[in-house]
Amino acid sequence: RAAGTYIRTDGPPGSVPQLDASDPSLPALLEAARTSQPVRFGYRKQTDPEPQRRTMEPWGVLSWRGRWYVAGFDRDRGEPRSFRLSRITGKVERFGTPGEFERPDKVDLLELVAGRQEDSYTARIRVTGSGAGALRRLAESEAGGELRIGFNDVEWLARRVASAGPSAQVLSPPELAAAVVSRLRAAAGQSA
Repeated sequence: RAAGTYIRTDGPPGSVPQLDASDPSLPALLEAARTSQPVRFGYRKQTDPEPQRRTMEPWGVLSWRGRWYVAGFDRDRGEPRSFRLSRITGKVERFGTPGEFERPDKVDLLELVAGRQEDSYTARIRVTGSGAGALRRLAESEAGGELRIGFNDVEWLARRVASAGPSAQVLSPPELAAAVVSRLRAAAGQSA
């Protein structure tokens, strides 16, 4: 609440939402937002083959619908923006001095994130065994061992499919299958 974000209170008392904090850019962005220090990072949109360099004043980091975002002032665009952490490439570089900017008093970080317009896609994933529980929780439907999962970030879903190991096989779309294969090869130390 102190960060200006909506806190859900409709769950059972003492319940804690599941948050994946494994994104490598999360600690640096949290620290930059805490200390009001600008950052630079590479950012790849779904439609861009190469990452673009972004420079921003991070006002805060929040999780929305199971994904992490940084929201703040985009110095390159000259306006408030939000960026999904799973699309950040390489290291987040803090620069300048702590306290270099101030977050506006009446900014709604959740609105900056929730108001994003993004394309949505559906993945078809075959699952077997018990190793795909996290994918089953994401599924919009399941029939005959085949899940349908809505997504708008290939890398975000590829990370989850790859973590299921041999319990999951992407049937479509092909770009998701390629992203999973790439992640598994990288984990095995093989080149693409």
